[in-house]
Amino acid sequence: MLVYQDLVSGDELLSDSFPYKEIENGMIWEVEGKWVVKGAVDVDIGANPSAEGGGDDEGVDDQAVKVVDIVDTFRLQEQPSMDKKVFLTCIKKYIKKLTPLLKGEQQEAFKSKIEGAVKFLLPKVKDLQFFVGESMADDSAMVFAYYKEGATDPTFLYIAPGLKEVKC
Repeated sequence: MLVYQDLVSGDELLSDSFPYKEIENGMIWEVEGKWVVKGAVDVDIGANPSAEGGGDDEGVDDQAVKVVDIVDTFRLQEQPSMDKKVFLTCIKKYIKKLTPLLKGEQQEAFKSKIEGAVKFLLPKVKDLQFFVGESMADDSAMVFAYYKEGATDPTFLYIAPGLKEVKC
């Protein structure tokens, strides 16, 4: 299994269990998330509840919760929404922190293509949800989520050069 970690913070943000599509000259990975139900597992152990003292749950509060698979799996932390000005400030800090971590050709490609990726994200800012990794490290990678027109499940966007592939 492959896990993709944030180069800045080391947080796990994605794995190969979630297929991605490269967009914006490979600068952004697009990943489809899904709403899933977590918890509330009803296990039939074959006992007769009426013979065991009633059919009540006896105080157990086992609630089903709907979560987005990617957010839950990688314990992503949602951040407050941003306007374009705040978004640009944050993304510029991230780019400044990420650029020296990239080497040679990868760094040159990043420098030449990141502007196009930012221009792709900018018009979507008002519709984006912002997430960071579990550590909530300053200036680390942001993961963006939005709903495509008519979609019931979110689409996640990752800045690809900021991810490091790790074999597990």
